[in-house]
Amino acid sequence: MPHNPISNVQHDVMHSLYMNHHNWLYTWIRRRLDNQFDAADLTQDTFLRIHAKQNVDLINEPKAYLATIAKGLVSHFYRRKSLEQTYLEYLAKQPENLAPSTENQFIILQTLEAIDALLNTLPGHVKEVFLMSQLEGKKYQQIADEMTLSLATVKRYMKQAYVHCFVLMENDFFE
Repeated sequence: MPHNPISNVQHDVMHSLYMNHHNWLYTWIRRRLDNQFDAADLTQDTFLRIHAKQNVDLINEPKAYLATIAKGLVSHFYRRKSLEQTYLEYLAKQPENLAPSTENQFIILQTLEAIDALLNTLPGHVKEVFLMSQLEGKKYQQIADEMTLSLATVKRYMKQAYVHCFVLMENDFFE
């Protein structure tokens, strides 16, 4: 089977990018995580994201590009850790006989991450109104009073959030 010269060029550029920037990126991420194992994982994930794009030879500012991708991964890492910690605290308060299996806990955590990602695509006030309604069980008027919004605005935000969630679900957001 003949080798594709384009893939060889991409491979060489990727190899060079990895060799020239891996140690720097690992150190940069480790300072933000203070954990060598997670830093190693996120460093690899950064390079995998770049490799998947297959446009490695178009990168003009490698450090800036790597840092941008790594920042997003570090941010996601902390969001996931916070979500996981909140879920584990919730589980610890539940009677032992109601605790889901380890497999179900994993599935629930993945679902919570998907919901969190979905909610993060909403504008800030819309997300806040939606969470106050759905998680805290507050009535629309109560939300309006607390956020100094009109009742019509709260209703509009809720409609926007529901439509947004519906559209994303229809587009297989959770798959």
